[in-house]
Amino acid sequence: MPSDIKYIREGLPLSWSERLGLTVRLSLPAMLAQLSSIAMQYIDASMVGRLGADDSASIGLVSTSLWLFWGVCSAMTSGYSVQVAHKVGARDDEGARRVLRQGITAAIIFSFLMALIGVAIAWPLPLWLGGEESIRPAASLYFMVFVAALPLLTLNYLAGGMLRCVGNMKVPSFVSGAMCALDCILNWFLIFPTREMSVGGFEFTMPGAGLGVLGAALGTVGAEAICASVLMWYVCCRQPELQLRGTRGSFRPTRDITRKAVNISVPMTVEHAVICGAQIAITMIVSPLGVIAIAANAFAVTAESLCYMPGYGISDAATALTGQSHGAGRPRLVRQFGFMAVGLGMVIMSVMGVLMWLFAPEIMSVITPVEAIKDLGASVLRIEAWAEPMFATAIVAYGVFVGVGDTKVPAVLNFGSIWLIRVPLAWFFASRMGLQGVWMAMAIELTIRGLLFGGRLCFTRWYMKK
Repeated sequence: MPSDIKYIREGLPLSWSERLGLTVRLSLPAMLAQLSSIAMQYIDASMVGRLGADDSASIGLVSTSLWLFWGVCSAMTSGYSVQVAHKVGARDDEGARRVLRQGITAAIIFSFLMALIGVAIAWPLPLWLGGEESIRPAASLYFMVFVAALPLLTLNYLAGGMLRCVGNMKVPSFVSGAMCALDCILNWFLIFPTREMSVGGFEFTMPGAGLGVLGAALGTVGAEAICASVLMWYVCCRQPELQLRGTRGSFRPTRDITRKAVNISVPMTVEHAVICGAQIAITMIVSPLGVIAIAANAFAVTAESLCYMPGYGISDAATALTGQSHGAGRPRLVRQFGFMAVGLGMVIMSVMGVLMWLFAPEIMSVITPVEAIKDLGASVLRIEAWAEPMFATAIVAYGVFVGVGDTKVPAVLNFGSIWLIRVPLAWFFASRMGLQGVWMAMAIELTIRGLLFGGRLCFTRWYMKK
């Protein structure tokens, strides 16, 4: 944990340069962790993309539904990790351990319930989404593997969130990089069949399971399961503020901690659900445009994440900094970290937006060799690039607000923006402009959302939340 974090807990002053240095030092590992996560999606997309448009579309069809389940489980764990940030900021390590124990119990129970729901809807889901008959079986199988593994993935979210909220960004970042490498290795053997290869004139037989889309799901889930085990071990046995080894305590939920977790998590969970519901609605708007549009939309979303995931990394760092400052009873420092994090996010994502506009065709060619998908995907990426600065404001400001436990108003802003602006505009533009119209609606909505979050950051007393 960076030494400057202790200054927050002990009430010592931090200069502008020290605050900036601390924000950057916490943000960099968090950004690398987020980029590693996106690299995994790139690996899946590029490897499956080599199998053809149908297999690519089968993954794209259910991707937004998977985000719904992942997002809801991740939001649930935030209710506990934010409390840990407050406890650590208040120098109450034993209280942080109590929150961790109850968080583990809640994560296991909640994720099992979500997994049961997901498995139950896996087979009819592609039909509900309007997918063509040729891609439905693979889409259902891909979805089922991921939702069945939700308990493992949720523990991964919980452990990573706990470490980030105590200021340890390095371990989650390192594990994310390892997870990316594992995913690549497992996918290499699981997706493709046994084939002859030649490297430097040396020919050899490369073994493979030839599982296609199923192999992509199994490879990613396998990598996440291994890394979730490593993170949980580190949290429970090595992290000083949280380690449970050698301590005693109950894993049974208590009213106080559960109530606080619900107050933080429920707005976030509802928000994720309605946002992903809107994204599913967008998928249903895109589906009638054909297999090429479905695949291009899914791959472009993956490609765009290279731009916005650094923003989510800074958002994670902002949650830790504002959370610990809030727990230490330092509202002025909370506000200073909030503005600094949002400014940093806007600068970085603006640069990423310029790069995405310039190299959109090259980015898409890495994912798919199909010219029609590549060209359509590149065109929509260039539309979205213009919205990245304000998208950064929304992403990072959200993490700032979460740090102080302020989740209700941000949830309303996200809900209203995506349902009242993006979905109606996407429906209107899709019939007139095709997939480009859908992405134009997205760019307009993200710009308006950024203005809303920026206005709240600048003109309200959010940092005085009790």
